[in-house]
Amino acid sequence: MKSPVFIRRLVATLAAAVALGAGVHGQAAGEGAALDRFPVDKLSNLPSLQDGARTFVNYCLNCHSASMMRYNRLRDVGLTEAQITGNLLFTGKKVGDLMQTAMRPNDAKEWFGAQPPDLSVIARARSSAEGSGADWLYTYLRSYYRDSTRATGWNNAVFPDVAMPHALWEWQGSRGATIEEIKAVKDAKTGDAHGLTRTIVTFDNAGNRLEKTEKIESGHPHEGAKLTLTPAVGGSMNQAAYDEKVANLVGYLAYMSDPSAKTRLRLGVWVLMFLGLLVFLTWWLNREYWKDIK
Repeated sequence: MKSPVFIRRLVATLAAAVALGAGVHGQAAGEGAALDRFPVDKLSNLPSLQDGARTFVNYCLNCHSASMMRYNRLRDVGLTEAQITGNLLFTGKKVGDLMQTAMRPNDAKEWFGAQPPDLSVIARARSSAEGSGADWLYTYLRSYYRDSTRATGWNNAVFPDVAMPHALWEWQGSRGATIEEIKAVKDAKTGDAHGLTRTIVTFDNAGNRLEKTEKIESGHPHEGAKLTLTPAVGGSMNQAAYDEKVANLVGYLAYMSDPSAKTRLRLGVWVLMFLGLLVFLTWWLNREYWKDIK
């Protein structure tokens, strides 16, 4: 049997480890961009999930795979096998096949510099202290801006220097951005700071870059950077309609990351009800048994 001193030390060690982990996590989370909240009602809206699945197959599956998902699981969002075969299957695939991209890995590396990730569980992989994976995806797909210095002509406020171009740009249009960075001026020899500078980099809607740096003479600003996006222009949808399409797509990605979630939640309610009844019956039986003995 362990001594009380050993137990107290063990508890103290675990508590310190949890506190340290929480501190590191919180610090890392504070460095990211603020995330917009994904409208969670999309997860229970079958027409929205069906629209998201259509967008995923037509726009995402060209480069990304979803190798843990089969086409026939789309029946879970209300599609019939005939609808899946007639509208979402191409190049002779079968309804029981996995969602694989036709792009070859070598071509992907040559075109984008890296192979596009598999999206089967991307909505779970992107979850963090800042928000859910759906929040991250919803913000990311609405945060592209033009940047002529990038090979693809695009950059992203949530994922800086992203290799993926803006696949949905024809819907949203193009956006510009303004990046304001305040940093200390340091001596090249001693490393000592002596004053602050403000650098403003602007990208117009065509991606043209303009940079301006000035010395800060007044006020008490803090070091840091801030990125502001301009309104989108030239898209086939207005911003509200585009946000709706992205929400539908992200809803499907979230469903695909855990397709049995609804079934599990439904069964969970019945399990909890059964356990509650079992506890009551156990208590009642215990009371009746000890009543005669006492």
